[in-house]
Amino acid sequence: MSNPRIQELQRVFVSRLDTLGHLLDVGEAHLGAQHDLINARLAADMLPLGAQIAFACNQPRGFSQWCAGLPIENIDPAVPSLAAARAHIADTRARVLAIACDDAQLDLVKRIGLGPGRYCELPGHGYVSEYLLPNLYFHITTTYAILRMLGAPVGKADYMRFLAPHIRQDG
Repeated sequence: MSNPRIQELQRVFVSRLDTLGHLLDVGEAHLGAQHDLINARLAADMLPLGAQIAFACNQPRGFSQWCAGLPIENIDPAVPSLAAARAHIADTRARVLAIACDDAQLDLVKRIGLGPGRYCELPGHGYVSEYLLPNLYFHITTTYAILRMLGAPVGKADYMRFLAPHIRQDG
């Protein structure tokens, strides 16, 4: 059984993956036939929507692999379709829900590759807070921005939808 810290990470990862899927649903419903969504990008030197989804999934996916003692195998950023993007989100979600490590994993040191010849080492809790979560949010935000730029009717409520269960009304 997972420890509460691991369970909280699972909750955060799953809810953010659900947000990513929701953003894709809204984008496809409003823009699907008009745009090549999977290849849309904010700027010429930025990666397209498909890569943003792959990189967003790679964060919780990598955590699940690390917790299982497996080598981290990232998703190829050349995501060919929205169906493939959704499959990556679903697979990543299932991997996160299957994490069964003790939260002592968060005290172990993780070596993080940062490109050719570069790396950093962080304890597991730093790996999550300083590397995984910022990257996850960056790629979800970039997905949101691409869809918004194309005219999808997404707003902050779509991005922050994981707060919905906590919202209360006065009076």
